[in-house]
Amino acid sequence: MIEEKDFEKIRPYNDDEINPALKRITAVPAFRLVLKFLFPEKSPEEIIGKLNNIHSIYDFQIQFMHKVIYSIVNKTSSGLTHDGFKNLDTKKPYLFLSNHRDIVLDSAILQILLHDNGFPTSEITFGDNLLYDQFITDLGKVNRMFTVYRGGNNKEFLNNSHLLSSYIRHTIENKKHSLWIAQRNGRTKDGHDKTEPALLKMLNMSGDRHEFYKNLSSLNIVPMAVSYEYEPCCVSKINELYLSLNSKYIKQDDEDMKSMIAGITEPKGRIHISLGQPVNAELDELDKIHNYNEKISKLTEKIDQQIYTNYKLWSNNYIASDLLNNDSKYIEYYSQDEKVTFQNYLNQQLNILVDGDKKILKFILLKIYSTPVANKEKIGSTKNSM
Repeated sequence: MIEEKDFEKIRPYNDDEINPALKRITAVPAFRLVLKFLFPEKSPEEIIGKLNNIHSIYDFQIQFMHKVIYSIVNKTSSGLTHDGFKNLDTKKPYLFLSNHRDIVLDSAILQILLHDNGFPTSEITFGDNLLYDQFITDLGKVNRMFTVYRGGNNKEFLNNSHLLSSYIRHTIENKKHSLWIAQRNGRTKDGHDKTEPALLKMLNMSGDRHEFYKNLSSLNIVPMAVSYEYEPCCVSKINELYLSLNSKYIKQDDEDMKSMIAGITEPKGRIHISLGQPVNAELDELDKIHNYNEKISKLTEKIDQQIYTNYKLWSNNYIASDLLNNDSKYIEYYSQDEKVTFQNYLNQQLNILVDGDKKILKFILLKIYSTPVANKEKIGSTKNSM
């Protein structure tokens, strides 16, 4: 039986661990370069002095990270909008189950919006593949990130899944803290946001298998959709999908770190975060189904439907759909100038990809942008534009 002491290897830092961790972070020379990029109007020494006097998670997140995320949003986007927070109770903890487009920003932006809308910030999943060194580990854990261990043999995978499930349940039911988790293992590369049934089975592991409604309703699952006008790390995603056509893609050792940096620094256009309705009503209905796998399958569909419905379609999505299908079905949702701008962007991305069949690369790029439109078509809702 898993006990609270078993969470030591995956939990975020506690308040008494924050100050030593911040002193380790601020002692790393590269951190000064980060501060110069984020806050060019201030001296790194001034910011480091303040950080070294912070002793709680709340103070770190509000005094520093809130400003950091807004600095990134202001420098690299054309604006941030949101909706759905009014559907939720500020006094309840939730499990935000989100589509995943960027390693860092999907969950980071949620944190500033939670705070701005009167909610406590949430804990965040952080894959063990991202824990390169003490600096990255410290940065993650001071930001309330808890570790998800991947890989290993079947026994190790099962044990890690059960530990993760138990930690999530403990955090929501006992600690009364919200959490953010991606709907799948790793970022969506092809534009198709799809919840993995294995994720929902993992969430159910820490309860009684025969108490489906009770196990999952207590987690207060809320589907979340994050929409970027320009796909984060688009070139690297196209390259991975292209290379995967003929052989298994092998990730380079520093690839995740490069993706983290690119996702933070590259232009993203407009950004929209939308929170859906808690799925508890659907759980009550699904509990009447006797077959367990069918229950899970139906629940993934319900979650995906909310994400597809709440995903914000930009002119780029409609243009890509029309270009891919060689028609003008969605011409009312974009101007000729917007089409020219997107085609220039498309050519710029393809010119970066010097290797590969240009027709296939272009097809992959258009699919990334057009798939959200196709997903809305499946559920009869394509008219969610700018």
